Amino acid sequence: MVVRRPPGRRAQILAVAADRFHRSGYHQVSMTEVAAGVGITAPALYRHFRGKPELLDRAVRLGLDALAEGLRPARTTVDLGAALAAVAVGHRPLGTLVQRDARLLPPARRAALRRELRADVALMLAVLREERPELAVGDAELLCWSALSVCAGLSYQSAAPQPRRAEALLRELVAAVLAVSPDGTAAAGAGAVPPADAPGSASVSGPEPTPRARRDELLAAAVRLFHQRGFDNVSTDQLGAAVGISGPSVYRHFDSKAELLAASLVRGRERLWHEVDGAITAAAGPGAALEAGLGAYVGFALRNGDYLGAMLSETERLAPSDRRAAVDFRRDFLRTWIGLLRQVHPALDPAAARIRVHALFALVNDGVRNRPHSARPDLRDCLLRLGRAVLGTSGDGP
Repeated sequence: MVVRRPPGRRAQILAVAADRFHRSGYHQVSMTEVAAGVGITAPALYRHFRGKPELLDRAVRLGLDALAEGLRPARTTVDLGAALAAVAVGHRPLGTLVQRDARLLPPARRAALRRELRADVALMLAVLREERPELAVGDAELLCWSALSVCAGLSYQSAAPQPRRAEALLRELVAAVLAVSPDGTAAAGAGAVPPADAPGSASVSGPEPTPRARRDELLAAAVRLFHQRGFDNVSTDQLGAAVGISGPSVYRHFDSKAELLAASLVRGRERLWHEVDGAITAAAGPGAALEAGLGAYVGFALRNGDYLGAMLSETERLAPSDRRAAVDFRRDFLRTWIGLLRQVHPALDPAAARIRVHALFALVNDGVRNRPHSARPDLRDCLLRLGRAVLGTSGDGP
């Protein structure tokens, strides 16, 4: 007797896996959980996929294939917006899978996925430069990557928005981003903010650091390494070596690696809130406050890209109480921006404001970490222009 597998079973498995990875993070999801979501046993799941890495790889590629398929027939920037918006809504987990989880794949697979993304950007670039031949290649590429980020922001919403409305708004946001002119008029070096906690700072010779200073060095090194390699791929020996001490000496300052992760994210949250809320509070009027908040957030991101990356990728690795605190902060921070944006645009409903704010954060967070554009001397000015386009503001204050 021949046992036939239900048609579309692999696609069903990939959809469930993508959703589980998206909601809980790759490390928190087991093959057994994915199998249960499909209604099969774990051994049956292994007949389709050899393991979790392959499952993640195929889930990401499914979304990227849909993106390429949508972009290939595009002939105008309107077509580009329609394709990007459709994939963002139809494959909502794709943003988090690419930005957060795909870096955990083997190097060869990461490189292959990056090549696929670059090929998609090349398709967008050809269309954009046909419509806007005045754009330099680097400027046009920045706009294309920014449009991808804006749509990926939808992945970070806790609840799925109404599909048609979300698609319509994302098409509008992509059009606004692709219409920006990153003209590069800033003088060389203008707008570039020296990175905080720069790699290698711990190796500078001088007096032996105090316990407090050593703790701060560890926090800075931890957030950088966790962002670059992932929590599970960083050992205490590596953490110690980054600040010039042995691995076991790390435990003089923190009881565990998990405590070090939690403390590094708490410090980042405190700095972010202090800088951005301080700028918003000091401004006169909602328009000025939104512009001040945008400037403060971009400035913070330029100096703290590692923290933003670790916040996005490693929050799921925290203990439950620490994870709740991080999620509560993110919710409160988001609520502040949504409320402020709706004061500036009273006709904007909460769902639309939420999409715009998520798009802004994704745009900035990716912009400061996506090379080679992250090395632009005028990046701050570019991100401010792009951020205003996403928020629908002019930057003129009240």
